[in-house]
Parts: sequence; C-alpha cells; structure tokens
Amino acid sequence: MRSLLAPFILFLSLGAAALAGDPYFKRVWPEWRDADSFQSFYEDHTGKELVGKWTMIRSQPSSRSGLYFLTRINNPGAAMRGATLVLRIISPESENTRTFSFLTDVPTGSRLFEIGLTGTDWTGAKVQPVAWDMELKGIDGRVVARKVSFLWEKPEASPVAGGR
Repeated sequence: MRSLLAPFILFLSLGAAALAGDPYFKRVWPEWRDADSFQSFYEDHTGKELVGKWTMIRSQPSSRSGLYFLTRINNPGAAMRGATLVLRIISPESENTRTFSFLTDVPTGSRLFEIGLTGTDWTGAKVQPVAWDMELKGIDGRVVARKVSFLWEKPEASPVAGGR
C-alpha cells in the first residue's frame, strides 16, 4: 500500500504546481514620491529604512526621490529566484524609449514591489511618463508577465462607418 501512496502524492503535487500558473501583474501604478515620504519612526531610531512586506528597488539606491511604479505581483506558483523586472518608459522630454532592468526574487503569493526611477533617472515631480511597459522575466529570459500603459500600444484601427 505504501508503494502506491508515494507516486500518487507525487502526481498530485506535480498537478497542483502545473495548475498554479505563472505570476501576473495585478496592478502597476506610477507615482512621484519625495525622499521625506520614506522617513519613519523606525528609521529615526535604527538608521535603517523600514521595509516590511514589500520590496524596494531603486535605479540609483543612494537617491530616494523619484518616480515609483507601485507594482503588485501575484505568484500562484513556486518562488522565482533571479527574476528580472524590465521597465521601458517614454518621458515627455524625449521620444526615445529608456530601459531599466532590476534583478529580484519573486516569492510565492502576493508581493508589492516599489520600483523607483530615482536621482538623475527621472527629472522631477511634475513630469509624468507618456507611456510605459513592465515585464517580468524568469532566470531563463522568458517573459512570464507583462503590463503596459494605455498609450504604450497602438490601438487596433476600427473600420470607418459607411464602408469607406
């Protein structure tokens, strides 16, 4: 009986992992944050930045002020080690796309990532991105999740009324 039970449990666990699915972006929300907004009682007393159940990633770690992409990733499957978040962005100052890559781990479950374009990577609080594209890549380079702003992709052309 025991010899039949082990393969059955293995089969069930593999099936559950297959049904779990890939990670996905639940939300990506760009917003400006001043350095002061990160100050906390904890940091005043310990000298260390408060990081709870979220992951803080900055393009220039020594600078805090910047344009942050508050990104909620739901990962129903196994934790992803060595993943890469790729952010492509177009600013009003240039039509050229800028690309930023951030190495990170994505745990199982829901996790908030604060991805900041800080220091000289973003020009100021009043500058809003024209368009952006966020991808999550596995260690093998495969894109497992993607979310884009409304203006990133050109909408499909709709037929003109009247048959013209």
